[in-house]
Amino acid sequence: MSGTAAPPGVGRRVLPTLNEDGSRRWIRPKPSHGKWWRRRQVVAYLLMAAFFAAPHLRIFGKPVFLMDLPRREFTLMGYTFLPTDTLLFMFSLGSVVIGIFLVTALWGRAWCGWACPQTVYLEYLFRPIGRWFDGGYTQSRALDKQGAWFTPRRLGKYLTFFLLSLFVSHTMLAFFVGIPQLYGWMRGSPADHPSAFFFVVLFTGIVWFNFTYFREQTCLIVCPYGRWQSALIDRQSKIVAYDYVRGEPRALGAKNRDPHAGDCINCNACVQTCPTGIDIRNGLQMECVHCTQCIDACDEIMTKIGKPTGLIRYSSQDEIAGKPKHLLRLRTILYPIVLTLLGGGLVGTMYVKKAADLTVLRGLDGPFTTEADGRIANQIRIKITNRRGADMAYRIVLDSLAPANVAPREVTVVLPENPLTVQAGDTRITSAFVLLPPRAFTKGERFITINVSDERDYRESVTYRLLGPTSSAAGSFK
Repeated sequence: MSGTAAPPGVGRRVLPTLNEDGSRRWIRPKPSHGKWWRRRQVVAYLLMAAFFAAPHLRIFGKPVFLMDLPRREFTLMGYTFLPTDTLLFMFSLGSVVIGIFLVTALWGRAWCGWACPQTVYLEYLFRPIGRWFDGGYTQSRALDKQGAWFTPRRLGKYLTFFLLSLFVSHTMLAFFVGIPQLYGWMRGSPADHPSAFFFVVLFTGIVWFNFTYFREQTCLIVCPYGRWQSALIDRQSKIVAYDYVRGEPRALGAKNRDPHAGDCINCNACVQTCPTGIDIRNGLQMECVHCTQCIDACDEIMTKIGKPTGLIRYSSQDEIAGKPKHLLRLRTILYPIVLTLLGGGLVGTMYVKKAADLTVLRGLDGPFTTEADGRIANQIRIKITNRRGADMAYRIVLDSLAPANVAPREVTVVLPENPLTVQAGDTRITSAFVLLPPRAFTKGERFITINVSDERDYRESVTYRLLGPTSSAAGSFK
């Protein structure tokens, strides 16, 4: 519960978005267009532009971002991750997680206030449009008090939010299927792609519900990040903080003030502008998303009354208390070390990654079979994944098939398709059949070499163990 205690009765705040009687407390923050607002506005519109443009952009002929679930491929910045890239995925995911931990340790909830899609779209797209339809901040609050939820202007707002949600959901779908596929579906009947159509309907409903009704409650109730901050930050981390040393004790008004009063005039401008409805003067709170609106609101008031700005500012709990700064702390040392190791592992793994993935598997019908002429047949399944951006033909050559005591005419290799053509980013499996006399095996095995090469510079060799009869059985072959 934030703010001073309210008298008992209906309307008393229990949570920022909940009154004591259980009714919804609608938060209509008064925008404060200061320097921090303008900086965040630039970042927000750049992020929105990147989101809407990304499905249309390509690098090296591949999408900037594409999560192709049917083919189990993930493309990022022109590089395609395949199901076999478990190590790459682990390094990438670990780097993102540790990176967020490091940012939080240094600058608090910078992600929430500056880059989180919930904050970006709510504060710089949906709320400004909503205020325009309602007639501004004051008129929005007046309509709430009147319970006028279905006026013509508000119905127009809901319709506009729906169209925006529809656009966002189609853009999101493009990240999973690609722009060409999306445009094809949009021109066809929903019956031709029911799963994709259901996704768009569901996601559009979720986005519309979130930004029309649920709004800041997503940050307060659904998102766990606010609850993590107690473990991710320390007293040296930069946060949006109220300087209680300078501001207390509070005194109402700017004129005829007690000379012992602090700079805070208890105007509540910081509370009116807060998008989650808290009072920043109550200290670090889970609901604070570090949007800096309270900084802009307070700086404007301080300028009007002739006081220095910065009563609310980016600072740390120790700095406010007058304690020295310590950039080097356990978490600011440990996180960069782990991040460097993960980043190095990611770069190193990508550097040694070949242009194709080669996997050699044993046949499905048993280890070997004996043919009518007495020779031993082994089936080898060769799986090739083409990582290049173009179709490739792979030539397969088998070496070291038989010892010197086996004549070439006794050795047969059957490759139904050689070279094997594999489309860009695709995976194909072909079978090779090797027939050898029993005396070619020593203690029931024979090691051969499988060489695979493409039309460019890819070369790879794999040692494979053929299976056959033991030496006692081999003697029966003539």
